[in-house]
Amino acid sequence: MCGRFTQYYSYAELHAYWSFWSDAISTPPTNLQPRWHLRPTEQVWVVTHGEKGFALEHMRWGLAPFWWKLPLKKLPATFNARAETVAEKPTFREAFKRRRCVIPASGYYEWQDTPSGKQPWYFTPREGAIMLIAGLWETWKDPEPPHETVRSTTMVITEPNKFVAQYHDRMPVLLTRETTMDWLSGAKGHELLKPAPEDALQAWPVARAVNSSKAEDGPGLIKPIAL
Repeated sequence: MCGRFTQYYSYAELHAYWSFWSDAISTPPTNLQPRWHLRPTEQVWVVTHGEKGFALEHMRWGLAPFWWKLPLKKLPATFNARAETVAEKPTFREAFKRRRCVIPASGYYEWQDTPSGKQPWYFTPREGAIMLIAGLWETWKDPEPPHETVRSTTMVITEPNKFVAQYHDRMPVLLTRETTMDWLSGAKGHELLKPAPEDALQAWPVARAVNSSKAEDGPGLIKPIAL
């Protein structure tokens, strides 16, 4: 499971990264507040693609399917969608067919079981400052007054490559600039939901302060420590 991640790039950095495609992000410049400790149910930045091109949106992390009839607080954990079942599981299958997105991340945390407890590790791209995580999105309308409309997202996760397997048994599906449009357009599906190449990521241990969901959000959380 990927239950915490970071987004600390600027709008200019993201826009420049997306200039790989002729159809760049159409969303006007936005002040992207850096985050080093994003948790499920919080708002995260997501890139979608439609008739007007790429759009940068803020969405709830934890997908609420359009058919959900209860309050969001009763929604099971939906911040990750397993690659093996994403096309069949009712919570995700319609979004997998029609509503895909990319979650640009600076890095993410995973926990390794050790004799002294769970040790957090921080994973980030070996090259570049942004990783593109395959995601899905939905629009949900609260059945209770005032009938709020919520846009939400989830990360697709898969089995780990050999590098990540040293620390954890799952990893996010990482897209490349070459596969991003195949994912967003729906031209390809399951063939993209595979582990990233062995040299895609680097990792280092960080302080166990990040183990707490109440940890103060700041760059100190990703500082390497000695083990």
